[in-house]
Amino acid sequence: MRTQRSTQWVGLAFIAIFAAVLWPGSPPGPLAAWTVLAAGVALARLRVLRRYEREVMVGGSEEHIAFHHRYHLLWPASALVWGLATLIFFDRIALADQFLCWLMLAGLGMFTTHSLSSERTALTRYLDAFALSILAFMAWRMVFELRLQGPTYHWWLALLLLAFWQVLRRAGVRMHDTQRRNFELQYRNNLLIESLTRQTQAALDAVEIKNRFLASAAHDIRQPVHALGLYADWLGSEPELVHELAPKIVESTKAVHQLFDSLFDLARLDSGKIKLNIETVNVAKLMRDLELQYRPLCEAKGLQFRLHVQLGSVVSDPILLQRILGNLISNAIRYTQRGGILVASRSTRKGLRIEVWDTGVGIAPVHQKEIFREFYKVPHAGTEDGFGLGLYIVARLTGILGHPLTLRSRVGRGTVFRLLLQPTDARRAAERAQASMEQILPERG
Repeated sequence: MRTQRSTQWVGLAFIAIFAAVLWPGSPPGPLAAWTVLAAGVALARLRVLRRYEREVMVGGSEEHIAFHHRYHLLWPASALVWGLATLIFFDRIALADQFLCWLMLAGLGMFTTHSLSSERTALTRYLDAFALSILAFMAWRMVFELRLQGPTYHWWLALLLLAFWQVLRRAGVRMHDTQRRNFELQYRNNLLIESLTRQTQAALDAVEIKNRFLASAAHDIRQPVHALGLYADWLGSEPELVHELAPKIVESTKAVHQLFDSLFDLARLDSGKIKLNIETVNVAKLMRDLELQYRPLCEAKGLQFRLHVQLGSVVSDPILLQRILGNLISNAIRYTQRGGILVASRSTRKGLRIEVWDTGVGIAPVHQKEIFREFYKVPHAGTEDGFGLGLYIVARLTGILGHPLTLRSRVGRGTVFRLLLQPTDARRAAERAQASMEQILPERG
């Protein structure tokens, strides 16, 4: 369509030349009528082309297809008008002028085959209308007007026209197929270039992520390791302070251990080496095991730890599920200075749900999506501790197991995480684990 405007002006000039060839020996009335009709169709095509450039050219494929369906009859109508010229010149003017007319129609057919070959339907409709109309008007002259008494070359001319029609059809289809293959090859090359660009960017992102990873890990581990060195030196020089320094050494050791646990979890997730063991999990037993692990930490910080257990079971991975809930409880303890922690299981219409409530600093709405990114820490007072990995690991594991996680929070009032324990399908969980590993670089980028 974008190249048709120049061909339409050529078409108008072609009409004038054709009429000039016919003028000496043709009746002026039919010739004038045909000239006006042909010019009217050509101008109508120009008007349609202007509408295309104004309204459709910048649109998508759906707009182009709708435009083609709306105006597709314009091209066979133009072919019928050119075929109508046969009634004016065939066996009615001098043979030399007829030869020129046939030569011009053959050139028009070849030119149209080239210009319309990119749209196969428009091409075949034009050629069919063009050839069949010429053959029909020839047949009218040969059968009804001459009653089969015309010269023999009429029949050879009809056979030649049939052959020429089929040659143009085949040539047009081959040109169309060639253009289609070229576009497909160009499209595949563009996809390949885009894929290579994405992979290159993913590799660059990986380097950046690893650098950030090492920088963050080094920063987070430096403080507790440095503290361990200071406490050890202090204890070596003043052993009588062992009761005062020992708890501090234990706390620093726990911080280092906690960081390495998070880093190992992250490494297993990113490498795709996480192993799934899907089985029926007793939720009440799981929650009591978590109570044994985290109640002392709460009480050591002066916080209450409450447990509300609803009996039930769920199909999941017990180790990963415990890791998810452990990270949520650990976060709740870390960011709660007074009040307490509630871990509760409840029955809902969608299944069993475990909730972790705290009375901590809370999370502002602007940060509630960001906290599930790796190394992200909410910039609030009282949240400087931690490594920004716990909730990122939680989000990855809940996605793999198919346990939707939601949260509600108010700054200064506390936060609640709700984990819906929908049954885990082992095959789909393995697929999600693989997809999570494959998408990790684009997600991070």
